[in-house]
Amino acid sequence: MKTAIIDYNSGNLRSAEKSFQRMATSPTDIVVTSDPAVVARAERIVLPGVGAFADCRQGLGSYEGLFEAIEEATQKRAIPFLGICVGMQMLATWGREHGQNTAGFDWISGEVVEIAPTDASLKIPHMGWNALENISDHPVLDGISAGDHAYFVHSYQLAADDAADIQATADYGGPVTAVVAKDNIIGTQFHPEKSQSTGLRFIENFLNWRP
Repeated sequence: MKTAIIDYNSGNLRSAEKSFQRMATSPTDIVVTSDPAVVARAERIVLPGVGAFADCRQGLGSYEGLFEAIEEATQKRAIPFLGICVGMQMLATWGREHGQNTAGFDWISGEVVEIAPTDASLKIPHMGWNALENISDHPVLDGISAGDHAYFVHSYQLAADDAADIQATADYGGPVTAVVAKDNIIGTQFHPEKSQSTGLRFIENFLNWRP
């Protein structure tokens, strides 16, 4: 069961690769790639991302045929897809970051907006450990409970149009989207590869998910 972790020069892929290899049946099942042909043969896709929405979107688009291969696999063959951090945010219809309007994938209807804590003492970015709340019964969240902690580093969040697409939140001066999902697609704002036991459980569940 080959899982393709997409390499488009965004994010610390080594830590993600090691975490996925640890939870996979065999380390050779995990492939880091920017080759559309490899993505087209993959049975699962993981899209990490750090930094600005527009930069990640542009970076992904700079690899000829890569997004098209991801889209064909995910939207036409319905293979399991996981977006991490900005890889999750790009699932949205629009990114509204730094005054820019950048088109996302539009797989989860909504927009990426700046976090606005009601507590003025809370700093942006939202960085560090935070408890998960409002956890749904999604298979990839199996065994993860309210109060379990995950590691976040972000200034923006995905505001989904449909509340049913939000599978978990965190509290940072108000609710912050932590996990979204729809059909064969799931995205997490926190970094599972940095979230110790909670993150490893999330990764294991994703690798066993049969949507």
